[in-house]
Amino acid sequence: MTHFETIIIGGGPAGMMAAIAASWHGKKTLLLEKNKRLGKKLAGTGGGRCNVTNNGTLDDLMDGIPGNGRFLYSVFSQFDNHDIIHFFEDNGVSLKVEDHGRVFPVTDKSQTIIQALEKKILALGAQIWTQFEVVSVKKREHLFHIKSADQELTCKQLIVTTGGKSYPSTGSTGFGYDIARHFNLELTPLEAAESPLLTNFPHKVLQGISLSDITLSYGKHVITHDLLFTHFGLSGPAALRLSSFIKGGETIYLDFLPQMTADYLLQHLTQNREKTVKNALKILVPERIAEFLSDSKANQKIKQLGKADTEVLITRLKALPIPVTGKMTLAKSFVTKGGIKLKEINPKTLESKKVTGLHFAGEVLDINAHTGGFNITAALCTGWVAGSSPD
Repeated sequence: MTHFETIIIGGGPAGMMAAIAASWHGKKTLLLEKNKRLGKKLAGTGGGRCNVTNNGTLDDLMDGIPGNGRFLYSVFSQFDNHDIIHFFEDNGVSLKVEDHGRVFPVTDKSQTIIQALEKKILALGAQIWTQFEVVSVKKREHLFHIKSADQELTCKQLIVTTGGKSYPSTGSTGFGYDIARHFNLELTPLEAAESPLLTNFPHKVLQGISLSDITLSYGKHVITHDLLFTHFGLSGPAALRLSSFIKGGETIYLDFLPQMTADYLLQHLTQNREKTVKNALKILVPERIAEFLSDSKANQKIKQLGKADTEVLITRLKALPIPVTGKMTLAKSFVTKGGIKLKEINPKTLESKKVTGLHFAGEVLDINAHTGGFNITAALCTGWVAGSSPD
């Protein structure tokens, strides 16, 4: 039986950063990963470029983490998004900032991030065991016993960073929830977040069109970002972000031109009264959108429209209703909403309040964030804090 001071189960961003923190604090550390390589899900983020964090303020971080972000105040006081940036720069990774504060490696390759983390783990003396699938976790006296099919390990501190249940092909099977249940920790129900939206809408007419900085709204939730029309509905950051607040059955509203007021649009139409409806709209939106919005009046001149028709046209530009029928399944969504109840966890150390030495970090917790670097930020920061806690 092999003993370590700290064992981490799950080699995603939270697990890798936990291994770095634990070994940096002088603990004999082992990182376990069931895949052949570390960071399988991380490798696909940001379109394979790895949106490693966001360079915004603390308020920006809170806005980007709608699912219990306030729980992370203590975490971010110890290690935040700017510490992530400094960490990678100090370890030889050049970073760049793109729109909406998104931070990427200059190489545009997620492997640059994964390799930097792995190299640091090994440089600090921690061990990495891949293709190691844990089948059971128990605690006897003061030690955790971690078993695979043919090995048993022990440790004083166990950190669970196994992720959620989204994209199970990357290894996110929900095993961390089984560990939590074994120790009688409460969980909140799991559902898809950062999920493409299924719509009752003639989306196939607009399939493939990408729009920048539109606004999607549902009640008090107003998201301004990019949008993609797909064969099933809506995707892109605006749709993914709004998905955290809806389940299906709602009507959302699309503002194609949030930077322009209704009065401005009326003025635009008046100035282009000799043009056809389609040609007047083509100045403002892509041609296929212009055709769709002008509908049966595409070839009429603006001056031929009555007041009611003009108002309808402006409403379609500023608040097009789109009925949402549902979301993609959890397996096809980017993020798992729900997880280990935060009342079970000490926010300063991420240790279980019931089980001494048992810590959780990353998406296994009931915390969900938007795309744009926020999820990875939450994972890396919680990983650091869990690994830094005294064993």
